[in-house]
Order: sequence, then C-alpha cells, then structure tokens
Amino acid sequence: MLMQIIKTFIKLIAFILPGVATAQSTYLTQGDKAYHFIDRLEIKQQRNTDLNFSTVKPYSRKFIIQQAAFLDSARMVNQDSAGGNKNNGWKNITLTKIDEYNMRSLLMNNSEWVAVPREDFKSRLPWFKTFYKTKPNFFEVNNKDFFLVINPVLQFSAGKENDNKNTLYLNSRGLTVRGRIGGKIGFSSTIIDNQERGPSYFQNQVATSRAVPGVGFYKTFKGDGTAKDYFDARGYVTFSATKFIDIQFGYDKNFIGNGYRSLFLSDWGNSYLFAKINTKIWKFNYQNIFMELMPQYTKNGDSLLGRKYAAMHHLSMNVTKWLNIGLFEGVIFGRKNHFDFQYLNPIIFYRHIEGTVGSPDNAVAGLDFKANIVHKFQVYGQLLLDEFILSKIKNQPTYWANKFAIQVGAKYIDAFGIKNLDLQGEINRVRPFTYSHNDTVANYTHYNQPLAHPLGANFQELIGIIRYQPYPKWYINARMMYYYKGLDSANLNFGGNIFKNYKTRSAEDGYNVGSGNKLSVFNALLEVSYELKQNLFLEFTLQQRNSKLAGTPNAAVNSTFVSGGVRLNMFKRVYDY
Repeated sequence: MLMQIIKTFIKLIAFILPGVATAQSTYLTQGDKAYHFIDRLEIKQQRNTDLNFSTVKPYSRKFIIQQAAFLDSARMVNQDSAGGNKNNGWKNITLTKIDEYNMRSLLMNNSEWVAVPREDFKSRLPWFKTFYKTKPNFFEVNNKDFFLVINPVLQFSAGKENDNKNTLYLNSRGLTVRGRIGGKIGFSSTIIDNQERGPSYFQNQVATSRAVPGVGFYKTFKGDGTAKDYFDARGYVTFSATKFIDIQFGYDKNFIGNGYRSLFLSDWGNSYLFAKINTKIWKFNYQNIFMELMPQYTKNGDSLLGRKYAAMHHLSMNVTKWLNIGLFEGVIFGRKNHFDFQYLNPIIFYRHIEGTVGSPDNAVAGLDFKANIVHKFQVYGQLLLDEFILSKIKNQPTYWANKFAIQVGAKYIDAFGIKNLDLQGEINRVRPFTYSHNDTVANYTHYNQPLAHPLGANFQELIGIIRYQPYPKWYINARMMYYYKGLDSANLNFGGNIFKNYKTRSAEDGYNVGSGNKLSVFNALLEVSYELKQNLFLEFTLQQRNSKLAGTPNAAVNSTFVSGGVRLNMFKRVYDY
C-alpha cells in the first residue's frame, strides 16, 4: 500500500512538472573510491558551502562532478593567469600529484556530467572498436538524449584462517547498469551473485541473525553449511522535479552521517524499498526517506514475510562556510503490514504525529555537526535521543529509559606533513535499550539486522583508521577497532539485544554501558591494493580479531585471517565487526 501511494505521488509530480523537470542524476555506489577523495576536497577547501552538505549519502554524481569540475577549471585558470582569480576560494587549495590523479579518475568515472569532452578519457585500443572505448567503462553510450554505461562486476578472494581447515573465499560476479534518458529520467541497476565462506565470526553472525551481514536472505552453497549463496540486487530511478528538488525511488541503501559508523541510518545492513525526496536550497539541505522494511523473522519454507515501515528526515544547515549542523528524526511503524498515512507529511514533526495516534511507534530524534578547520582537520559528531527523562538523567543516570547514543570523531588529512596520509579517530557509545521497543516489530531494525550501528546497543566502540596513498595506484588502509558490549545472561535482558522487547528487562535501574556479560573485541586489519586499471584492483588483506568474555577465559577466541584477490567495479567485502 505504501508503494502504491509513493508511485502515485511520483506520477503526479511528473505530470504536474514535466516542463520544469531538470537533468537528473544517479548516485555514487556504496564503497566507491571517490568518497574519501571528496572528503579531502571538502576539508582542504573548507569554505565550499555546497560540499558541506556531504552528511547524507550516497552522493549525487551530478552534484559532486559540478564541484570537482569547477575546481579543476579554476585551478587551470590560476595556473595560466599571473594574477589569478579568486574562483570562490578554490585558488587557495593545494592538490598533491596523487590528488590530481584522483581528480582525473573521479571525472573519468562520471563523464556524463563533465561538460567539456576529454580526450584523455578515451582508450588507446578499444576492444573490437566497441568495448572499453573509454578507460573505466566496458560499454558506454554518451549522446545528447541518452547516456548508458554497462560494466561487469567481479570480486574473487581466497584466504586462510587459523584453526580452520577450510579455505575461505568470496566469489562475486554480476553486472551494473546506469544511465539517463532525455535529460529527464535517471536509472541504475546492479545484480551480483555471491558464494561466500567467511571467517568463523562471520559464520557465527549469520547463524545468530539468520541473515548474511549487509545482504540478508541466503541459502547454503551445495549443502555446505559453512558456505553461503546469495544475491545482492539493487536498483532505482531518479528525476529532478525542480531545480531544487530531486526524487529517487528504488531498492538500495542510504547513510546519514560523517563518520565511519552512523547512529542515525547506516548502509551496513540489507537494502530496502524506499522513496527519497531531497531539497537543496540556499543554506539548507532537507531529505525525506519513506521506507518499507522487514521485521525480524524465522523463515520456515516458502511463505510471505511480514512488513513494517519507517519515515525519516534530515535537515542540515550551513551555519558558516566551515560549520554544518543537522537535525534528524525517524519513526518505525509498529503496526505490522499497515502504513499510517499521516507519516507521509514531509515537514511535520514525526514525534507529534506519533503522539497523536497514541504513541504506539518507535520515534527517535538526533543532532549532528561537522566543522572543517584550518584546511587540515574535520571534527564531527552525532547525538541520538531515543527515550529519556531529563530528571532521570540528572538524578538517576543508570535508569533503563535513559536511551541515547553519542558519536564523536575527527579526521586529519596530509597528517604530519606527509602527503595523502590521512587519519581518522571515532568513538561511539550507545546506552542499553536504545533502538529497542515494546514489541518485536517496531524496533530499529530491518531483515534481522540493525538499521544504524551493527552492534545494536549497550556498547562503547573506539575506531582508528589510517589511509595512505603513496603512489597514484597504491592504496594502503589500516583499521583498528576495539569495543566492549554487554550481553544478556541467564535469560536476563541487559539492553544490548535491540530485537528484544524492552519490557522483558529484569530491573528499572542499574544499567551502565557494558552491563551484563561483558564482551571485549579487538579487530585490526591491513589492506593493500593496487589499481591495475580503472576500478580493477589486486588486493591483499591481513586481519586479526581477538574476543573474550569477562569471567570465562576459556571462551576467548583469537582469529587470524589472510586473503588475497581481485576486485572490479565493486565495493570491498570487509569483516570489521
């Protein structure tokens, strides 16, 4: 019913506004190498108010290329002009030779939005004069009224884990298509077939959640219980209703935040059906997302699974050219297989609606900020409020209903004067029972996985990230994560499992972060990649994960994982949880 309403809504807008609809854009795919480079551009420039709206992801290809192409042309003007031009402050930015390479790669991979033809995008020797006419794309058509790109998708890796006799592997093959028609409609579709045998803690995660992390539904591969067989299929259509309003409808993921994790909405879990309206005008960017989700379930044979729904909006404002703040609000509808039409209102406060219908739903609200400092640093953070009583926070801080989450982080580019060495640190702290609800439908989850942070609630996490690109085609990434989390014990609910009804708690007070059986995990990995050609990588990964449960030394598990492989036009599969 929700999708029928949304489809009608989109058709109505398309009917009313055909004469003013402007050129639409598809979006950068999850894990695209350009995301980090765009981060660098934003921090280096510092005063670009357009790039400051980068909190909501994925990025519009058109929007990003407009900014990058402007920088590229402005720098060339400054190089050719003795006096130079101000160029909106771009002349003060210093790009390294590796940044130059990344800039060219960004423009090349999004050539439909590059206004001036670029001869250096073309391949020297196309295959059969038809395929790989341009360096990044297997098949490309770029005409005035029609743009189309078709690319193969591939990821194959093999590795070994200590104390595991089986060879670990990932075998992914697929196809991705994107394009636009007549400057009115944009489209994108990706389908990937996967067979995967991950490390032991990946297999434990699948068994616990009954879902493959990041995907969801799966089958065992050839009767091997340790190997999973699953599809990852995504697709959407887009159009711009006006100069300021973009509309997207499809099945994919979204992310709201500036950190490695998000406490609002993450792309860690499964894709979902959604309609998104993004309005960007003056100093404001306002995004509405209406979603159809899957409540937790145990699948027994072929049967129709239930549905639940969500509505979220995020308003961000550039307070200054270097400071952006945002307001977030979301609600999960607790009425299984039933959509409440009042939540279609794109501008009213959802908490007010939730109250007027009797407060049956799970409503959350939040604040976020991002500040770019001295062209070197960015500090960011999120505060999510699920449920709280101010007097309890002051006088009874361990009260169960003090449900909130905090994120604080910082980025440092060209660290210590070393070009293209970038550091990031982040802390995430989530109180017990946050994201949970008084039934098993309206919790903040989708397809047996959290919608926000993959650890759910009742944890504290520290993340350190090192990114280094010593040469244009070499990428070195290191991530170190440590967290502790409170687990349930003896059928006592300590608030870490967000799928549980919070009414099953054993007490009203006495809950700290980590309450219950305290699980501590250290997870560190090193990734080294070499780009053979555009978007084709040879990769090596070394990973160490240690976990222990307080009071049970025999339960400690140390896992060492080594793998190598090749990846083409696809995000890298990681096991960082």
